[in-house]
Amino acid sequence: MNHPSLAIAALFLAAAPVACAQMPFASAATPLLASPAAITVHPNSIQPETTLQISAESKINRAPDIAYVSAGVTEERAGASDAMAAQAAAMNGVFSALEKAGIARKDMQTSGLSLYPRYDYIEVPQRDGSVRGEQKLGGYVATNNITARVRNLDTLGATIDSLVKAGGNTFSGVSFTIEDDKEIKNEARAQAMKEAIAKAELYARASGLKVARIVSISEGYEYSPQPVMMQRAEMAMDAGAPTPIAAGEVGVTANVSVLFELVK
Repeated sequence: MNHPSLAIAALFLAAAPVACAQMPFASAATPLLASPAAITVHPNSIQPETTLQISAESKINRAPDIAYVSAGVTEERAGASDAMAAQAAAMNGVFSALEKAGIARKDMQTSGLSLYPRYDYIEVPQRDGSVRGEQKLGGYVATNNITARVRNLDTLGATIDSLVKAGGNTFSGVSFTIEDDKEIKNEARAQAMKEAIAKAELYARASGLKVARIVSISEGYEYSPQPVMMQRAEMAMDAGAPTPIAAGEVGVTANVSVLFELVK
């Protein structure tokens, strides 16, 4: 007697080994392969041994066209209000002198204003014959400082003399700069970059390689102002001669750091 269910079961068992043979077998010794999507290689990846880091610098010097003068007044009086009033009167004279010298109000800026007590150290005899040191209020000191931008450097020395004659009795110094430095910055950038490329090509040739491309660039700037020494200016004023000022040159330094890829 034939049993259809037994025939179907036998057919299934006969086909099972074939299906199993076609399926991948995973075990601890033979792990499953990762899918193609799990294995990625960045097209721009670079091996560390094929790169070269170069730093280069270029400094461009030019004659300055702007000067900054820092000066002011210091007044001392017994009372605080008297000290402030004295510095205000002297400072008004400084402002007037700067305006007469051709300095616009927009080119003047208060850079410091202060009022503080000044104490004297005194020795007070005691009954036992000893001496004790004490502080005694000696007065109040008021200061007012201003920074002025001088656009005509030919009048710089005369401008300094005029503000001193008008009541300014403190002078912090002079610094020079270039008002519109965009062009000089770009020139320094270009020269620094050329220097970096030339260095990279030199090292590549010496190593039997060649420069393939630039991977990254970073940069920075540094000003190099030429300050006028305060002592020199004071000596000239004491002699009664116009204050001599030498502007010299100021420079912009461009620093670049470039990462190159080298190939055979």
